[in-house]
Amino acid sequence: MAATPDLLFGLRNSFYLGAYQAAINSSDIPNLPADDALERDVLVHQSYIALGSYQLVINEIDSSAPTALQAVKLLALYLSENKEAAISSLQEWLSDAAISNNLTLRLIAGTIYMYEQDYNEALKHTNSGGTMELHALNVQIFIKMHRSDYAEKQLKIMQQIDEDHTLTQLANAWLDLAMGGSKVQEAYLIFQDFSEKYQMTGTILNGKAVCCMHMNRFDEAESLLLEALNKDAKDAETLANLAVCSLHLGKPSSRYLNQLKLSHPDHMLVRRLASAEDNFDRAVQSIA
Repeated sequence: MAATPDLLFGLRNSFYLGAYQAAINSSDIPNLPADDALERDVLVHQSYIALGSYQLVINEIDSSAPTALQAVKLLALYLSENKEAAISSLQEWLSDAAISNNLTLRLIAGTIYMYEQDYNEALKHTNSGGTMELHALNVQIFIKMHRSDYAEKQLKIMQQIDEDHTLTQLANAWLDLAMGGSKVQEAYLIFQDFSEKYQMTGTILNGKAVCCMHMNRFDEAESLLLEALNKDAKDAETLANLAVCSLHLGKPSSRYLNQLKLSHPDHMLVRRLASAEDNFDRAVQSIA
């Protein structure tokens, strides 16, 4: 008996690799079964969120929508500066036994708590896995906790499920970068392989650029990042990486930092700079 074709493979892949508009454009797939249609709608709305269209998602998903879409709406609310309301609703839903095990709700919970840097709370909802997306999020969370050993265990689970899955390859590259050394070249080759197989995206370009910076190839990194900037002039990771790359090249980085502060005031680099400036000001005042 022939295997059933995966009608959402292309859409999923576009989303994973950061081709968000392509994911939206390819979402009109006829005759989808109900479960696939719901997954399609979740991916499309997540793509709109990734493009910054939070209000569109909030407006489109009403109170009668399935739990998975309601969870995506919560992420849009959270990212549109309604953090307290989003977290309050999230906690209420997670305490409801009827929906708390919904896989998309658990994924969104893990994502929001990761953004909040409450990694232990994030893991409460993601650690048992259940989907490749949840395992990939676990890898990200463990890397942020500087626990590459646990991230590696999650990656091995993903490799056992599907070694060639795009998320398995991405997670492998993230872990290689976190471990550093000779592993960085392996991460670069993964992103290079993506760039040869698929549409070039900001995600792929930033991945290659970060690898280049780790290998002290800053001119090449800058070229890749400027290409990414042409695709999306407001992308947070591109602006942050360009600021760091410019410093290493002895070039001014203030323009990229100012853009980052304006469009992504909560970005980790902006927070670290603000903290460093505060510490410097306090030091100056203590001396004066």
